[in-house]
Amino acid sequence: MELRSVEELMDLLYACRGTRDVAVRARPPVDLHDHALRTAALLRRGRPADKELQVAGLVQPVGGLLWPGDPAGRADQAADAVRTLLGERVSGLVRRCPRRDAPADDDLLTLRQATEEGRTAGFDAGVLEDWRTVLELLAARNSRLGAVD
Repeated sequence: MELRSVEELMDLLYACRGTRDVAVRARPPVDLHDHALRTAALLRRGRPADKELQVAGLVQPVGGLLWPGDPAGRADQAADAVRTLLGERVSGLVRRCPRRDAPADDDLLTLRQATEEGRTAGFDAGVLEDWRTVLELLAARNSRLGAVD
């Protein structure tokens, strides 16, 4: 599946509400929608200027909806789904996040940390609609960059 619009992505993220991921390594399952919002909010706090990193945290859970199997397969599905819309960097971060064998740079380590913390953090992370403008800006920028290539 390849997402072609922010509206399609928003619909998919909304569909994550109430969907719980599979328990991994003795961690209890979490609601994918809530986890996405908490992870993105943590990244926004820690790296306020890095919108692509924040969005990578937000869109990771769509893989759990598209491919409820293993974490690497879910990450591949999510990365493939958002690549055209959000660009290579977001796609690459989403793909590499669950892979412990992938070389980890500072961005990837930050994303992994926020993903883990987002599983148990107890704070109001806002609502999905708060992210629409950021998603639209990234999609528009990626569209322009793609047109230049």
